[in-house]
Amino acid sequence: MDFEQRRKIKQQGRIYRPAYAKLLLSVRSLTVCLSFFIFLLFISSDRLPIRKDGSFRPVLRTSTLSLFPVFLTGGDGDDTIKSQYRTFVVEGRVLLPDHILLIVSNKSIRSTDNLDCVYYDNMLERVMLKPVISVDEYHHQFKSIVRCHLPPLNFSASVNLRGGGQLGNAVVERRDWLLRLNQSVVPSWDRVVYEAVLDWNAHAYTSNVVVFAKGLNLRPHREADATQFRCHFSLTNFDQGLFVFTTKAIAAAQEAVRCLLPRSILHNPDKARDIQVTVGRVDEGADDAPLPSVAKVQVINSHQGKSSTGKHELCACTMLWNQASFLREWIIHHAWLGIERWFIYDNYSNDELQEVIDELNLHNYNITKHAWPWVKTQEAGFSHCALRAKHECKWVGFFDVDEFFYFPHDRGQNMPGPNSLRALVMKYTDSPTIAEIRTVCHSYGPSGLTSPPSQGVTVGYTCRLEAPERHKSLVRPELLHTTLLNAVHHFRLRDGYKYLNLPESKAVVNHYKYQVWDSFKTKFFRRVSTYVTNWQEDQNQGSKDRAPGLGTVAIEPPNWRLRFCEVWDTGLKDFVMANFADSASGLLPWERSLV
Repeated sequence: MDFEQRRKIKQQGRIYRPAYAKLLLSVRSLTVCLSFFIFLLFISSDRLPIRKDGSFRPVLRTSTLSLFPVFLTGGDGDDTIKSQYRTFVVEGRVLLPDHILLIVSNKSIRSTDNLDCVYYDNMLERVMLKPVISVDEYHHQFKSIVRCHLPPLNFSASVNLRGGGQLGNAVVERRDWLLRLNQSVVPSWDRVVYEAVLDWNAHAYTSNVVVFAKGLNLRPHREADATQFRCHFSLTNFDQGLFVFTTKAIAAAQEAVRCLLPRSILHNPDKARDIQVTVGRVDEGADDAPLPSVAKVQVINSHQGKSSTGKHELCACTMLWNQASFLREWIIHHAWLGIERWFIYDNYSNDELQEVIDELNLHNYNITKHAWPWVKTQEAGFSHCALRAKHECKWVGFFDVDEFFYFPHDRGQNMPGPNSLRALVMKYTDSPTIAEIRTVCHSYGPSGLTSPPSQGVTVGYTCRLEAPERHKSLVRPELLHTTLLNAVHHFRLRDGYKYLNLPESKAVVNHYKYQVWDSFKTKFFRRVSTYVTNWQEDQNQGSKDRAPGLGTVAIEPPNWRLRFCEVWDTGLKDFVMANFADSASGLLPWERSLV
């Protein structure tokens, strides 16, 4: 082919370009335009993992979402299970001192389901199946928490969950349907972010997030330097290796860090729900590696919550473990005094707590149970409860189920009537200065008894120590300090507000602290307060938080039934019998079934 022929063919190629080439050019142009549009959309919504300084930042990997191979769950993006075994999406795993906690996204898990915890031995390539310890609702039925036994020797702590099996505690060889996709990192309890909750201020139209974490090593009952912390957010779990948006902390104390929210969430707080969050330190301008996290932002109450006039006047919050037998007396007594709403934070009970709450709610006692699986975090739990309650309550009392408010009266005077406690706080609801009311406690002993009193603690225990110990508080939750700093007995208040000490002649709290040995022995093995030493530890044996002279072993001391008895005081017993006993049978309402 000569030069002239080649020139003509080239010109024809330019003139008669194939149609597919023009189409390809159009598709490329459209792709570039769409990509640019998506980029602008992410920039405008703060959803790119870009810090305010414009830099990208990696995040620490934590627990995996993957449980079983794709072919087990269908692998096509739907929820169809192609196996006889149910599978579950585990959002996080935490290695607690005596069990492994799984946070599961499935809403339909029931305590009666036949569930197995799956343990892996990577060295020998085998698995072990054990029945779960317990299942509980978490975050108002949006999730579940499943407790598994600690892994056997040489087995990984990366435990999975399987339903429908019948193998019990058997050890079986590895099968294809039990293969894991990857290795997960399980946060240790002494270093993990475990809760996060949105705090919306409807009056100021502002919101931020309060993050609860172990491993910050902040001093108890002291405010920390908030500039030393940052919060990191992600739209997906951190274990996906994605980057996060970072905001600064504005308050920090004990186990709580309060941070600003990304700009795109400030005007629409509901968008914060289920966003992963963790905390990191700042050291000389450079962030340390953030803590492992199993926390996603919980939106307790939207900015459209109750108005101030629609709130309950008086509520109560408590944290308990295996105290269902005392709950009916405590609720009925204080409801008579005017408490309208109850927040029960359950710290891993395995008694009949839910059944008792259901029974009481049939009679409109307005109780909600909130699973709080974190050990020795009572202060953090009370801070969490204060955030929850402020949307519903003007006043909240923080006290235990063995503590009872009582209004003393002289002989010849009328006894306090129904709603006395509510009437008391209502006097200060609109006070420009009073945000907390403190009431002293009297500690009662076994009062000569050797078995639990059938009529309840208020009637059975009538001998106490002469001098009062500690106090309990009723607070206005909207007026607490931004740190939510508390010492269980009281909270730190916002600047400009103060507390009121009630005189003993007006009100006291009867604390049935030292009960018959069988009841006290149960309490001996479990302390929920973060900064109170466990009984078995040889520390602070002279503290008022311990039984004087008891030591560190749960062996009944000589004459336990006669201890802590300096003053016989039947005031509350007389009050209870006069106001609660049935006129015909003499029975008290908590002695008989309410159903």
